[in-house]
Amino acid sequence: MQQTDTQNPGHKRTRPLKYILVTGGVVSSLGKGLAAASIGAILEGHGYKVALQKFDPYINVDPGTMSPYQHGEVYVTDDGAETDLDLGHYERFTNQVTTHASNWTTGKIYLSVIQKERRGDYLGRTVQVIPHITNEIKDNIRAVADDVDIVLVEIGGTVGDIESLPFLEAIRQLRQDVGRENTLYIHLTLVPFIGAAGELKTKPTQHSVRDLRAIGIQPDILLCRTDRFLDQEIKRKIALFCDVDEEAVITAKDVSSIYEVPLVLAGEGLDRIVLQRLNLPASEAKMDGWADLVDRIKNPKDELTIHVVGKYVGYEDSYKSLNEALYHGGFKHRLRVNIRWVEAEALEQPGGEQLLDGADGILVPGGFGDRGTRGMMRAAEIARERGIPYFGICYGFQWAAVEYARHVCGLVNADSTECSPDTAQNVIYKLRDLLGVDDLGGTMRLGSYECALKPGSRSHALYGTEVIRERHRHRYEFNCLFEPALTKQGLEIVGRSLDGKFVEIIELPLHPWYVAVQFHPEFKSKPLKAHPLFAGFVQASHQHKVDAGRQATASVAG
Repeated sequence: MQQTDTQNPGHKRTRPLKYILVTGGVVSSLGKGLAAASIGAILEGHGYKVALQKFDPYINVDPGTMSPYQHGEVYVTDDGAETDLDLGHYERFTNQVTTHASNWTTGKIYLSVIQKERRGDYLGRTVQVIPHITNEIKDNIRAVADDVDIVLVEIGGTVGDIESLPFLEAIRQLRQDVGRENTLYIHLTLVPFIGAAGELKTKPTQHSVRDLRAIGIQPDILLCRTDRFLDQEIKRKIALFCDVDEEAVITAKDVSSIYEVPLVLAGEGLDRIVLQRLNLPASEAKMDGWADLVDRIKNPKDELTIHVVGKYVGYEDSYKSLNEALYHGGFKHRLRVNIRWVEAEALEQPGGEQLLDGADGILVPGGFGDRGTRGMMRAAEIARERGIPYFGICYGFQWAAVEYARHVCGLVNADSTECSPDTAQNVIYKLRDLLGVDDLGGTMRLGSYECALKPGSRSHALYGTEVIRERHRHRYEFNCLFEPALTKQGLEIVGRSLDGKFVEIIELPLHPWYVAVQFHPEFKSKPLKAHPLFAGFVQASHQHKVDAGRQATASVAG
C-alpha cells in the first residue's frame, strides 16, 4: 500500500504548464477541497506532478487565531504556515508537501498589496482591485508552479458571494494570460433529491452556472454532488441549460468513505475528459493502491473504539487530521476505528470517569486555554492506572506530564503556567525565548523540527530511525528542571530536539502503550501510508480489546 512517489526533485516539464481551477456553487461545504485533492490523486496516477492551492475569501490573514468552532482545524505546514484544513486533504491524497504559498486569504493578499504600496512599489499609482489585487492573486498562483505539470487551484466560498469576486476575476484573467488550452474550469455544484417530489432538481445548478457565466467564466466540467448517480436524461438537461458537453457532467456521488472519491470520479471518466481538454496524451491511471485501500476500508477484520478527550468535540472538523490519522492507523491493520468523543470538561464532573468505560484506547489531542484541562489530566490518569493504551498529542502531552508529576511524583502543585502563571511547580512553561511576547500570531513554535529518539524505546521501534521530523504548533514546553523528579519515578524521555533543549516524547515503559508527544503527528499521516505512531496506537488498542475479551471470557468460565 505504498503511495507512488512522482515528486522526484529532478522533475522537468516537457509541456506547457496546465491550470485546473475549481469553484463551488449553490451551498458551501460541498467538498471542493476533497474534489481537488481527488483530481490531484488521479492525475498523479497518470504520472503527472501536481501542486494544489487554496484561496479563502475571509479577511483574516490566516486561520491561526480563529476559533476551531468557526473555522475547524488549523493545518500546519512544514515551513510553519497556519493554513486551511483543505491543505490536509491535499497532502493526504497526493505527494505534495504544502507550504505557506499553498494557502492565501483575502487578508493575506490585501496585506501584501498594502505593504507594497507603503514601500512605493506602485510608483504613486492609484492601487485598485483590478489590476493590483487580481495581479497579486495571479502572481501567487504562479508561485507554486515551479517544477510541476499541473496546478490545481481551489477558490473557497460559493459563487455569488461578494467576498470571492476578486479571486474569480483573477482566474478569469488567468485564462487570457496563459491560453485556453492550458486552463480548465471545474465547477462543483449541488443536484438535490426532493423526497416529496421524488425527483432530482437541476435548477440550483443552472442558477449557479448562470452566476458564474455572468462574471465571465464558462465551466468546462460540472461535478454534480448528489446522493445517487445521475441518469443520462438528467445529464443531458444539465448540459443543455449550462452549455457544457454532456460527457462533462460528472456525478460526484455521496460515498461512505472520502477515500472512494478518486475511484468514483475516475469511474465517471473525469480524468479522460481532463486530459483531453488540456491537450495531454491519453493514458491509464494507476489506481491499484486506492482500490486496495477501499477494499480494506469496506472489509475490516475487526473494529475498535478510541475515546478522544478534547476541548472542541462539538465540531469534528476541529480535529480533522486527527480523525483521519486514526482511520489510517486502522487501514494499515485492516481494522475499523470508531471514534467516541468525550468533552474534557465532562470528565471533571462526579462520575465523569464512566465516560471512558469500554475504551480500547484513549487519545488526548491539542488545545489551548484552561477549560477542560483537569479532564484531560483525568483521562491520562485513568489510562495510566487501568493499563489502557494512551496517546497524548501536544496538550495531551503536557497534561500527561503534569498528571504524572502530581499523582506519581508527589508534586501536588504541578501545573502549566498557561493556566496557573504563578505556580512554583511549573512542569509546563512558556518558551524562554518568547517570554514577554504577547502577539498571538507570533508566539508559537511552528513548523517542522528534528527530534532524536532514544534507541530501544517504543517510539524508536515504531519509526525505525533515530532522527525524525515532525510539525509543531504550541507556545509552552516541558520544563527540564523537573526531569529528574519524573524520570526517577519511571517516566522516560525518549525524544528530544537535537540541541537537547526541548522534550518531544515521553513514554511509560512498564505500561502496555503510553506515548505522549509535543508535536502533531496527525499532519503527516496518509491513507496509503499511516503514521507509525497512529498505526502503533491502533494496533495496541486493538490488542487491549482482544485481551479484555479473553479476560472476560475466562472470568465467565471460572
